[in-house]
Amino acid sequence: MPEKLFRFITILFFGLISQLSHAELPQENRVPGGIAILDLGTFKEKPSVSFNNNPVWVHQASENFKAIVGIPLSQKPGQAKIQVNGQSVTFEIKDKKYQEQRLTVARKHSNPSEQQLKRIRKESAKSAQAFKQFSQIKTNGDFTWPAQGPISSPFGLKRFFNDQPRRPHSGLDIAAPAGDNIVSPANGTVVLTGDFFFNGNAVFIDHGQGLITMYCHMQSIDVKDGQAVKQGELIGKIGSTGRVTGPHLHWTVSLNNSRVDPMLFLSDKK
Repeated sequence: MPEKLFRFITILFFGLISQLSHAELPQENRVPGGIAILDLGTFKEKPSVSFNNNPVWVHQASENFKAIVGIPLSQKPGQAKIQVNGQSVTFEIKDKKYQEQRLTVARKHSNPSEQQLKRIRKESAKSAQAFKQFSQIKTNGDFTWPAQGPISSPFGLKRFFNDQPRRPHSGLDIAAPAGDNIVSPANGTVVLTGDFFFNGNAVFIDHGQGLITMYCHMQSIDVKDGQAVKQGELIGKIGSTGRVTGPHLHWTVSLNNSRVDPMLFLSDKK
């Protein structure tokens, strides 16, 4: 084979491999609520990576490794560090300003009673455990939309309920009629379902490597704990259970126990 032709085929092959590898990853945006994709170099074995004491998704392409790091909304801009096999690797986080939103909700949901607070604490512990899942399921960053409809509240909004400040909006809301389908955006395993005080009927799906998605305010749940689901498979129906002002889907994406912008996982931005 002529040398020039061999070099051309080699460049084309590795270019295609690079494109396929990139398609498996979410979009990078190094801001609070975003994702950092950090080149780790070559290792004989898959390195152990953590951020804020949570294990991190490590992606392998040939002999090279990348850390796919979810950045929490509470993270301050500036330098941050991941741990790679016990050694610190520094990266920079840029600032981002999110919009504000003010809502009026039923008083029982803005000022819960002591009995309701006990329920909320128990449910919060269950949710926290679900978000900390880190399975060895092979994952990727190529999601499809879990429901059809316009975005009514984007990720990261600084929210006020009855003029009282609350945590920033850690997911995005998709407006759709009650009873519309909700599907899994990727393959995974259902790790938690239930009726929650704030979130109403909710489903948590483990997609592997610390990538967890949550679906809230559902009218009905059509999956069970431990059930494997495929991309596009029905998991429930749009509803208005929990703390809501109308039917919609609240969709949360969590990576290494950090709530991140779901839009970074979608090639179809609407």
